[in-house]
Amino acid sequence: MTPNGYGSVKRMFSMQQAAVLVLVLFSLLFGGRCAEAVRPVVIDSYIIKDLGYSQVFMSKDSGRLIRPASLTKILTCVLAIESGKLDQIVVIPREATLVEPTKAGFRAGDRIRLIDLVKASMVSSSNDAAFAIAIHLNGSVAGFVKAMNYRARAIGMTHSSFTNPAGFDTGKYAGNLSTAEDLLVLTEYAIKLPHFNDIAMLESVVVRENRSGRFFLLRTHNKLLARYPYAVGIKTGFTRRAGKCLIARAQKDGRDMLLVMLNARGDRWSIAEEMFEKAFSSSDSAFRRFAEVGEGGLSRDAFTVWGGKIKLQ
Repeated sequence: MTPNGYGSVKRMFSMQQAAVLVLVLFSLLFGGRCAEAVRPVVIDSYIIKDLGYSQVFMSKDSGRLIRPASLTKILTCVLAIESGKLDQIVVIPREATLVEPTKAGFRAGDRIRLIDLVKASMVSSSNDAAFAIAIHLNGSVAGFVKAMNYRARAIGMTHSSFTNPAGFDTGKYAGNLSTAEDLLVLTEYAIKLPHFNDIAMLESVVVRENRSGRFFLLRTHNKLLARYPYAVGIKTGFTRRAGKCLIARAQKDGRDMLLVMLNARGDRWSIAEEMFEKAFSSSDSAFRRFAEVGEGGLSRDAFTVWGGKIKLQ
């Protein structure tokens, strides 16, 4: 081979090596982001509805029975609000203090107003508050659970079955189940009640113990309130078996959206924000068309990719 031939071969290998180096660097710098951009986000069940229309905008497996975790507390608080006893003083029973966290930290014998227990249940998802509500209103957890299931049927939750006021789903509380459709029905009912909306949008609440004067500062677990400017509540939920759950409401440009999300594997706040934005970006005429033709909303296949960032499955 001539010297010029050796030179051509060296240049060829140098160019190939340079190309490989560029690809390696690109992969290191951007590969993680690219993989993240197309990584599927799996949600067992969800439903999103524009409250200005009778039809659901989009859903997936919304009739499937799933553990709702602390979303259960919405029904607990509905019963408390409807009792007409919100100004009553509740003496915290020992049974309520023995539940698993999350807890406000009430002691047996503490005297707390019922409306403050509702706030603790909704805002910081306090299990001790939910059990105290149940025992105060019905004398026992078992009695309150009967009232929960009766009220659930009465408002149209046809598939749900509740075993406790907090949302526990293991051991003696196994079988606490609902569907995204039922939880949508529950939330649409709850937002029409006095006090509920004001409580559902709180980021924190101060609860006073009426005998000693002690105060409890309780903060929300709902990060969507701080991250998404159009969010107006409502409730988070989580257990190991139920996964990450969320019922969220957002209002933008005169539109009012409600989202139920059950067992989301991923950042539920980012998912919810992007789902809301996609729904809000759909024109009023599109929603009106769905309502008029009675199609029951869009299937999940109609909006598979949200802003190119996540893919719902």
